[in-house]
Amino acid sequence: MYRYFIQPQFNKFTNSVFGYEMLIRKWQDGRWQLPKDFASIPIEIQTELLKRAAIELSLKVESVSFNLNRTQFVNAHINEALIAAQQQIYPIILTVEVTEEPNDHVTIDQLRQQIEICDQHGIEISLDDVATGVNTLDHIKPLLTEVTEIKLAMQNFREEKRDAEIEDQLRIWTQVADQYQLRLILEGVENDAEDQLADRFDIAIRQGYYYGKPHLFKLKGDQNLAG
Repeated sequence: MYRYFIQPQFNKFTNSVFGYEMLIRKWQDGRWQLPKDFASIPIEIQTELLKRAAIELSLKVESVSFNLNRTQFVNAHINEALIAAQQQIYPIILTVEVTEEPNDHVTIDQLRQQIEICDQHGIEISLDDVATGVNTLDHIKPLLTEVTEIKLAMQNFREEKRDAEIEDQLRIWTQVADQYQLRLILEGVENDAEDQLADRFDIAIRQGYYYGKPHLFKLKGDQNLAG
């Protein structure tokens, strides 16, 4: 059995939840676990759960976010399912967070073509994990005029022992967001100091344990599920 856990994306300046990131989990061995291979989960299962959750959230938020790697993002079958999902959950906006994928063979032109298709169907595109892995500014710069959002994840810097770079990277990416008129989401905010750091850079939308941990979103009929 699969279900989505949701984590709020909090707008500090309006003191409200802007949207939720949908994080799929599998019930196995008596507990909810991170799937070992996200690509092996049929897209029909993911989008059906996404539609059901989004419809129930429709009075609470403007958008829901959904992760795909680059290979999945340019897959025609997957995108047909996402387009159908967006049509059914409107006026909630589906935001596809395109994660960085080491050693991928997807070209910038392929990404641009798919972004255009999504845009035509009201789906917004976010570039996730900027400034880490292959998602350097030089690498993704050709896409910045095509997308709606960028996400900078502080936890990635912690994992790579690059904590000292966080402030400089915030300075760079807030400037990029301003230049290209993009929504910037700061992810991985865990304490007062990091919340205040985001204040200093005037970042409105934030995500992290400080604002809410991922938790099971129970669908109608799920009363007996463990959270």
